[in-house]
Parts: sequence; C-alpha cells; structure tokens
Amino acid sequence: MFRKVVTVLAWLTLCLVQPAAAQPAPDTTAEKKDHVAAVKQSLQSSMAALRHYQWVETTVMSLKGEEKSRTQNNCSYGADGKVAKVPVAPAAEADKKRGLRGKAVEKKKEEISAATKEAMALVKLYLPPDPARIEAAKAAGRVTVSTPDATGKVQVVIKDYLKPGDSLTLDVNAASDRLLGVAVSTFTDKKDPVGLKVSYDALEDGTVYAAKTQLDVPAQDLGIAIENSAYKKVAG
Repeated sequence: MFRKVVTVLAWLTLCLVQPAAAQPAPDTTAEKKDHVAAVKQSLQSSMAALRHYQWVETTVMSLKGEEKSRTQNNCSYGADGKVAKVPVAPAAEADKKRGLRGKAVEKKKEEISAATKEAMALVKLYLPPDPARIEAAKAAGRVTVSTPDATGKVQVVIKDYLKPGDSLTLDVNAASDRLLGVAVSTFTDKKDPVGLKVSYDALEDGTVYAAKTQLDVPAQDLGIAIENSAYKKVAG
C-alpha cells in the first residue's frame, strides 16, 4: 500500500500547472495574467521536451525526521506517453527484516500508508491547478500578484482555491516568466494540515522540470521527498 502512495506522489511531480489564459482587463490585472499565461506556455513546451529525456528519481520517506526508506528508479516516457520506471537496484537484504521486528516494521508502513492516503487524494485535487477555479478566484478578487522582489521573483497567490482557508502559490521569475515553484497549503477533513512544495529547475536547453517535491503531513510526523536528477537525452 505504501508503494502505491509513493507512486501517486511521484506522478504528481510530473503534472503541469494549467492556469487560465489572459483576458482583456485593466493594465494592472493584465500584467498579472500575462505572467500566468507565459508560465503555462513554458510548461507545456517543457513537458513535450521532457519526453526525449531519461532521468533518475530518488524517493525518501521519513518519519519523525528519521529516514525510513529510500528508493531509486530510472525514468523515461514510453510510447503511450506515460512515465516508465525501472528500479536502479533491488531492495537491500538488510531492509528485509524477519521475525517480530519485521512484522512491526511492516505494520508501521501500513499505518503510514493509511494515514497518508487522504492527504494524497487531497493534493491530487490541487495539481494541476484548475483554470476554471483560477478564473473564479480572479473574479472574486482572491488572486494577488506581487511586485518582483530583490531576486526578481513574483508570487501569484490564490486564496480559498478549493475550500475556505487554503492557498495555492506560484513562484515565477519576473523576467523570463519561468515557473520556479508551486506551494499548496491545505488540510484534511480532520483539519490536519497538509503541505506540498515543488521546486522547478531548468536544463541547459531551457526545459523546465520538477527538481524536488516535498509532501509533509505534520500530524503524522511524515515527510516524503522526491528528487529528479541526472537528465540525459534519449538517443533518437
């Protein structure tokens, strides 16, 4: 069960941000929407380019700040447009503990998986962002775009995106309109906070990719980190 939860999270790191296209509006609003439209175009181009790459995905699960598992997969897009993953190496025998201790470990993993499933399902509702929800938030005055800071970064903040009290934030390079990161702050039905942060980077050809993803469920002292690295173009 835990493996399925991590697989869902890994899939989320590949999702495109799909903000709505810019519409005619007063100058200040138009400037904000232009940033969002440019980010959408950049990501769409990058997603197409990533189909010609292979890379290594490293997933680390931590509990109470202590690493509990680490896996690596070689990843690439298949003919069906889906990401195919091949384990870099089989699980170490040391991780296959036997006896009562082994049973306790497996039971704890099951508990972690169950506790995380709701958070994972919730995050899936936020990524990729829904253009209709973004438009509705703009119409209601719940979208703000900051002025560039000292590093040239602009923040697009959407309040009450899915439900009252949540937020979705896009970090954008003001000069290039390249997406730098996505952050989601939300909570479960039990009001347990859930946080998701995705940091984006660019390859030498300008292709943008999700470099690091961090999911945190504080109520469970659980963290899942995914890093994508070692990108290489596939021959042909």
